[in-house]
Amino acid sequence: MNPAIVCIGDSCVDHYEALGQKFPGGNPVNFAVYLRRLGVASSFVGAVGSDADGAMVLHALEEKGVDVSHVQILEGATPTTTVVMEHGNRVFTSYETGIMESYQLRPKDLEFIGKHAMAVSDLWGKCEDRLGEIRALGIPVAFDCADLPDDPAAQRAIPNTDIAFFSNDEASCETVMEKMKEIFAKGPSIVVAMRGPKGSMAYDGERFYSEPAFDCPVVDTLGAGDSFIAGFLDATLRKLSIQERMYAGSACSAVTIGYVGAW
Repeated sequence: MNPAIVCIGDSCVDHYEALGQKFPGGNPVNFAVYLRRLGVASSFVGAVGSDADGAMVLHALEEKGVDVSHVQILEGATPTTTVVMEHGNRVFTSYETGIMESYQLRPKDLEFIGKHAMAVSDLWGKCEDRLGEIRALGIPVAFDCADLPDDPAAQRAIPNTDIAFFSNDEASCETVMEKMKEIFAKGPSIVVAMRGPKGSMAYDGERFYSEPAFDCPVVDTLGAGDSFIAGFLDATLRKLSIQERMYAGSACSAVTIGYVGAW
């Protein structure tokens, strides 16, 4: 299976204190696993710590069939996110950066990335300043700004991004549309807003698209946005329309929110 999408950046462990359980996580890690669930070949380029949590993340990725040949094992702790549940929604209460403080892409990582059909990273992936180099390899780049599209890292990433994602389920539709136009003006060819139970919106410079969220049971919203992105990117590789990509994202997300943990 030839590599299709490379997911670059941070890994972490999601620690559910009330349950006494830990799950592998981190946006790029989640992207890679959800893509494999969809039958897409994926690679994770990033880092884990030299601790037991790092070993758990690597083992879980290998079990899912994700290529981890370019994962760095750095001396120190794997990043940890503490998660609590409030009315079925996950709330992050703390984040310990761990080894991601010192993570950097290596030349051999860039060479490997260039063998893929598409690259995707996120706000905490420590490669927002490398996206221009990645784009120069001739592959499209997607970037998840999370709910912080005005963050300095996101602002540096957006001009070298082909598909920009961000999350906002609180602002009015009109406010979100204005933000989408603002982001689009900085370089991406498609901007996608993920709005939780309100569905999603997309903008391609000519028109806005909207897609409702699936009506389905919600057990845990952790990974909902990441799985939407995976579904959207899979559909992009398959050259589907923007509307079909949004539907594919919603369908993938609906699976993820039906169980506890990202995957």
